[in-house]
Amino acid sequence: MTHILIAEDEERIAAFVAKGLRAHGFEATTVATGEQALERVERGGVDLLVLDLGLGDMDGFEVLRLLRAEGYALPVVVLTARSSVTDTVAGLEQGADDYMAKPFRFEELLARVRLRLRSPTSGARGNVLVHGRLQLDLRTRRMRVDESEVDLSAREFALAETFMRNPGDVLTRERLLSEVWGYDFDPGSNVVDVYVRYLRRKIGAEHFDTIRGVGYRLVDASV
Repeated sequence: MTHILIAEDEERIAAFVAKGLRAHGFEATTVATGEQALERVERGGVDLLVLDLGLGDMDGFEVLRLLRAEGYALPVVVLTARSSVTDTVAGLEQGADDYMAKPFRFEELLARVRLRLRSPTSGARGNVLVHGRLQLDLRTRRMRVDESEVDLSAREFALAETFMRNPGDVLTRERLLSEVWGYDFDPGSNVVDVYVRYLRRKIGAEHFDTIRGVGYRLVDASV
């Protein structure tokens, strides 16, 4: 059974989320502090973390930073009363996979949890996604092109993971906004194009096809 850890110091909210997740077939555990969250993840068996930023003992950003620094690649959905663009961007840049502001609808949280728990593609080797000359290690959050390691920011990594999980598929800008940024974004923004351009510079333009007026596709550049 998929195990979700909820780090939330408001008991009412923690109980509400846990009850809803259990009703949909998940195992759910709640903790009230950042230290408890770190200890529980370190024990293993946690598939996803729902993380509040306003924990009593430490900031949720610090919990997130420590997890990523230790190489834990489990999906993290931030659930917080901090709804400013600055906090949202900071959370995603620290390595959060999604960001939801309170108050929230449980149905939306459930959908985002399910999205982040999607199964690896058949091109995965354990925790490594492989496509042609590209390898993406989900545990260490590192990418290799042939034998060269490429440094990616948290957002670039999330975008690369989305492409690697859907090789050969045409991914629309709207889908990439939803899956990578995970929150409402101006549909007229060029943020997807900007980050695809970053990946092309770091990984190689030959790995991406532009589908004019639609989006992008990851191709096998070794063929």
